[in-house]
Amino acid sequence: MRVLHVLDHSIPLHSGYTFRTRAILQQQRALGWQTFHVTGSKQGVSNAPYEMVDGLGFFRTAASRGVLAGLPVFDQLAVIDTLARRLHEVALEVKPDVIHAHSPVLNAMAALRVGKRLGIPVVYEIRAFWEDAAVDHGTSREWGLRYRLTRAMETHALKRVNAATTICEGLRAEIVGRGIPASKVTVIPNAVDVADFQAGGARDEALAAQLGLQGKQVLGFIGSFYAYEGLNILLDALPAMLATNPGIRLLLVGGGVQDAALKAQAQRLGVADKVVFTGRVPHGDVQRYYDLVDVLVYPRMKMRLTDLVTPLKPLEAMAQGRLLAASDVGGHKELIDDGQTGILFGAGDPKALAHKVLALLAAPERWQQLRDNGRAFVESERNWAASVERYKAVYASLPRTQ
Repeated sequence: MRVLHVLDHSIPLHSGYTFRTRAILQQQRALGWQTFHVTGSKQGVSNAPYEMVDGLGFFRTAASRGVLAGLPVFDQLAVIDTLARRLHEVALEVKPDVIHAHSPVLNAMAALRVGKRLGIPVVYEIRAFWEDAAVDHGTSREWGLRYRLTRAMETHALKRVNAATTICEGLRAEIVGRGIPASKVTVIPNAVDVADFQAGGARDEALAAQLGLQGKQVLGFIGSFYAYEGLNILLDALPAMLATNPGIRLLLVGGGVQDAALKAQAQRLGVADKVVFTGRVPHGDVQRYYDLVDVLVYPRMKMRLTDLVTPLKPLEAMAQGRLLAASDVGGHKELIDDGQTGILFGAGDPKALAHKVLALLAAPERWQQLRDNGRAFVESERNWAASVERYKAVYASLPRTQ
């Protein structure tokens, strides 16, 4: 089996998108398949048209050029045109049995064009709907013109690809609700490589002292600071938690568009001295920060994006045997069994967050069972070998290449 993957971006960039991609590619190769990989122009400037990263080779695509590339809407068409030309070149070279396009829909549109021209079946994997992500990033308005155009493009692509995959049941239900046959859509859930995570890492006391966290109960978030992550809700809950438990500290590791607003909010709330903002840290050091955290908190806001999409971070926390608390959005409820593998609180409600987290901190007799249950869940149900195995049936259902 020769699979040509079409990607928005890849390693060495770090994101949930690139980590899922790397895991899929490594596991498909473990199954004996040959995989090839093209990234679109959003990867950014590359020094060469082909790049090796961590044993994986990526064909890079140059940025779109010309008058259309600088105009709204037309710039997206230019991205499709540029990617389709590059994808056509690569497909002629590697002769794939299937073109497997991953979100966003621009990749699917380019793949459909090349697949039709060369007689190669196309699979489209939806990791999130581009229009919903654009709403959160502020580049689109929900149900505005651009939103509706993008939604129509997604549905157009889904109707024309040979098969569709997605990452969770929420997205699958949305896809089927658009009139796509249920038999055409397969869930390939987010997972973790359990061997990459060890439970019960030792706390780095020197780092704790450096950050002022010695002897404190640490609540933590490690990731990108997007608005939908709801970190403002976590900050709003902090004064009430401190009133009951003055030994609490909040560790926020990462950065992003909300960074300045969150720091200003901590100042307004009078808790800036109880919050540690580390900024982004090298990937190799992230585990040291995880080992400082007593409870990881994921306070995602309730919206279409978070109700439909399951994140990777809670799975990684469970794989490490961590305690975690998360908002009750749909994406979290697919992963977390409240009271068994973690705790859930009302999304967007600082009082509910404070109440549930304080109750967890006050009940150490529950901690080990929660940790053990979470680890067992990822070991049995959310490991990459089991997840990627599902592609076998998807690829087997495709028509043969011409």
